[in-house]
Amino acid sequence: MGIFTKRIGIDLGTANILVYVPKRGVVLNEPSVVAVSETDKKILAVGTEAKTMIGRTPDDIIAYRPMKNGVIADYRVAEAMLSYCIKKAMGKYNIIKPEVLISVPAGVTSTEKRAVVEAAIRAGASQAYVVKEPILGAIGGGIRIEEPGGHMIVDIGGGTTDVAVISLGGIVASTSVKCAGDKIDRSIIDYVKKQHNLAIGDKTSERIKIEVAAALPATKDEEQFIDISGRDYISGLPRTITIGTNEIVGAITKELRQITQAVKDVLAETPPELASDIIERGIMMTGGTSQLRNLDELVYKVTGVRAHLVERPLHAVAEGTGKMVEHMDMYKKSILSKR
Repeated sequence: MGIFTKRIGIDLGTANILVYVPKRGVVLNEPSVVAVSETDKKILAVGTEAKTMIGRTPDDIIAYRPMKNGVIADYRVAEAMLSYCIKKAMGKYNIIKPEVLISVPAGVTSTEKRAVVEAAIRAGASQAYVVKEPILGAIGGGIRIEEPGGHMIVDIGGGTTDVAVISLGGIVASTSVKCAGDKIDRSIIDYVKKQHNLAIGDKTSERIKIEVAAALPATKDEEQFIDISGRDYISGLPRTITIGTNEIVGAITKELRQITQAVKDVLAETPPELASDIIERGIMMTGGTSQLRNLDELVYKVTGVRAHLVERPLHAVAEGTGKMVEHMDMYKKSILSKR
């Protein structure tokens, strides 16, 4: 690595964007949100600053999420977000254009990959590479993916759930479903509207998900409750209700079924020799939404295969981009050529 090349890894998620710089680790972890002024289409804020504006801004400021289901939905806004990340990682007086490695969902098309590469180059990268999330999650979770033998990764983020079986550095079987954290948040909003006539926002539903939601019903002693406030649909006035774990488990069953079905589908198309490795090693879970209470137990219940979370599920993909960036020359031969 020459003195003038800088390399950074970016986990470009639907909900969060993380940036990894060699020797410094994850230097940025912010929501994938960009605030744009409607009148002159100017970009006003990115990341955390933009997220605090959501739902609290005058009508002419719109908060965009440039990523939808793990792929770029709004090109210009995605570029602004990448440019912000690159500047923050490189320091503002840096004139060197870095090489950038970016995560993409397992199910992306070659057109979608190209869009990511182009956006990164226009945002200030000298070169951009894309690598599929399950591979990065595996590397970030400490798996030596170049060895023979099967590993199963389930990466559950904001926009997509990626399930993949990896052997010899490549993906043997995989699927990507557009059902993850955001869909769970949505179904909580819909449920509270239907059952309680209450309008709540994204932030409140995310809080419900983090504080009381679970993948399996709770016993009487385990059940947790939370007070939430919103606007009553009938009177139009603010009102507060209490909601418990089991109500939410019921509300998100459909989404959980889609996630576990994806795992079953990939297990069904895994070659027998690799399947035995997976039964032995268990399923590895990464991504922010894999932290939903008891989700690992639900996966075990549905598949009969043990599942476990990596140490820092939200950071696994970013750390995978980091390890890859640090050993780029080794990976350039094997994985990056398989694009």
